[in-house]
Formats: sequence, structure tokens, C-alpha cells
Amino acid sequence: MNPFIRNDQFNFIKNQTQGLINGHATVNDQAVLRALKTLTSEKVLSLFENLNEEQKKLLQAISDVKEKADAETFLEQIKGMVVPFKEITEPSIKKLFPKVKKLKVPSLEEIDFKEISYLGWTDKGSNKKFLVVEHNNKIVGISGGYKNSNKKGICTLCNRFEEIGMFTSAAKGTTQDAFIKRGNYICQDSQECNHNITSLDKLHDFVELLIGS
Repeated sequence: MNPFIRNDQFNFIKNQTQGLINGHATVNDQAVLRALKTLTSEKVLSLFENLNEEQKKLLQAISDVKEKADAETFLEQIKGMVVPFKEITEPSIKKLFPKVKKLKVPSLEEIDFKEISYLGWTDKGSNKKFLVVEHNNKIVGISGGYKNSNKKGICTLCNRFEEIGMFTSAAKGTTQDAFIKRGNYICQDSQECNHNITSLDKLHDFVELLIGS
């Protein structure tokens, strides 16, 4: 079986296993638990289009999750079916930011590409944040100013309550040579953000806000 699960989908499934664990720990009514298992399975299957029988069987095993050990076993089985972020190299990343001299790229060897929906890092020397995102089947690079807010708030990308900062980037205006600053609050820690993302919708909305569709 070929990998077919994105990182954000894996995170969503992981959250659903926690819901099952909580349900089994707090509910005694078997009818309620059966309904919870059915609903959870339906939510997971609805993430995907055109699943074959083998893929369905793999995902439907989530219904067997009752406690933490079950969840760990199930998630370990499906982790091998996660599609890694598109292969990128340091030279290819630098090409995405041609105007940035001496771009400091994070160590790619230390990144598990199965655990990211985008690559993000902050250059503290220039107070800039860099994002590498797959958008419309193309790898794009976005850079912008980044100012820590020194407080927690809702991240625009993962929609979770985390330490955030304001990311701003200059987007082309309606007239030639005109630029408009656009941006929003996003996680300081891109790795934590990637672990939180359960849908790509807000990530794509953010990219379209900054560079267009």
C-alpha cells in the first residue's frame, strides 16, 4: 500500500483517537460508545476521496481504540502511510528567496518531513520569518517581518492557542509598483504549529492572502 495520508490528516486522526480514549474513560453506556465509534470512523473516512478497501480497513481500525496503548498501536500502523512533504534541498530553498542574501536555512537532516505541512523558521538576526509551502501543486516561498507578541493567542495557520507573533509581508497592490502590507498572527514555533494543523484550509487561505491563488 502506497502512502496516502497527509500530515494534517494524521494530526486530525490522532485527535480523534484521544476523543475515543476520553469517551471510554468517562462513558459506561454501550450505545453511546457505539455511536461515538461510528461517528469517529465516519469523520476519519470523510477526510479522503476514493479510498480502496485496504485503506478503509486500515483507517476503520480506529474503532478498536479504547485506551492510550491502543491509540499508540493504531497510530504507529498508519504513520507509515503518511506522505512526506515534497523533497527539497538547501539550494532549492534558496532559489525560492532570490532577494535574500546569505539566507540561513534550517538543518534539513533534523526534520521529519512526514510531520510537516509547511517548512517554517525564523531568522532572529533580521527578525524575519520564512515559510516554504506547497500551494496549487507548486512549492512557494514566503518571507516577511516577524514580531513576537509575547503572549498567547490563536494562530492563523493551525487555529490553536499558542505563543504567536505578527507575520507581515508586502503584497502587490492594484497599481504598478504599489505594495500593501498584509499578514496575521502565526505560531512562533513552526514545528509545534505543524503538529497542531488538522486541515490545510487556513494555511492555503494565508498563502492566497499574501501571494494570490
